[in-house]
Amino acid sequence: MKLKGMDLVSIRDLTVPQMNRIMDLAREMVPIAKGKKKSKLLDGRILATLFYEPSTRTKLSFESAMMRLGGRVIGFSDPKSSSVAKGETLADTIRMADSYSDLIVLRYRHEGAARLAADFSEVPVINAGDGAGQHPTQTLLDLFTMREEMGSIKGKHIALLGDLKYGRTVHSLAEALTMFGAELSFISPEGLEMPAETIENVKKMGAEPYITTSVEDVIGDVDILYVTRIQKERFADLAEYKKVAGSFQVNIELLDKAKKSMRVMHPLPRVSEISPEVDSTPHALYFKQAFNGVPVRMALMALIMGAIE
Repeated sequence: MKLKGMDLVSIRDLTVPQMNRIMDLAREMVPIAKGKKKSKLLDGRILATLFYEPSTRTKLSFESAMMRLGGRVIGFSDPKSSSVAKGETLADTIRMADSYSDLIVLRYRHEGAARLAADFSEVPVINAGDGAGQHPTQTLLDLFTMREEMGSIKGKHIALLGDLKYGRTVHSLAEALTMFGAELSFISPEGLEMPAETIENVKKMGAEPYITTSVEDVIGDVDILYVTRIQKERFADLAEYKKVAGSFQVNIELLDKAKKSMRVMHPLPRVSEISPEVDSTPHALYFKQAFNGVPVRMALMALIMGAIE
């Protein structure tokens, strides 16, 4: 059960009991995350945030989480402002950050970078997204949001809609949801299907995902509709992106066909895949989801740094 000193590169690094422990602690952290209570749990600790790709929610929520617990933050959000611009390798940057901090959070453009960083670092490393690979802390906050909203994930029908090929959040999430016993549907435009590896993994774990190109096929039966934007930055050919851009949208007309209890989630940022008119409906859960990144990351860091067992 203990997480002290561990690296978190993939959601597979965690067991279901460990994920439940993180989520249980996150619930206790909510008043601190909202500023209603104060904590010095991580006083004297330093977090290094190394972001080689753009981020708003992940970077700010990690920093907010650390500071809410009394810790401090160093790092960069643009590698051009660091020695990376002079040609420093990822391995050497990690070695330097290791010397200056108690925990490293890394976002990098290439899949596998976080695992490499963990090999070079003495302090724990958390993967904040590696290319189109994994994003385990996003998965944890998504699971927490679902569990808080529905009470339980087991047996719930959760549909993943959008760019399932390049959207790293859904790769981690599909596997984690299978671990929790959810029923899965994968919905994507042609060419942006869930990677075969992920499908194979969830099948080995006991899931039988329903795969379709039409959200209309399942909307009436879904408990959570998890939407992702089409990842324009991952396309090598802009023409290929334009073929699928705007190929789906969650709007009021679609929600009229859904259960009243159905909730819409999105890791954000969104472009046009969720109409702004959805924001004011009871279905919208994505802004609460974004906030939940703070208490979940607070809980995770406290456990990894050994401030709580």
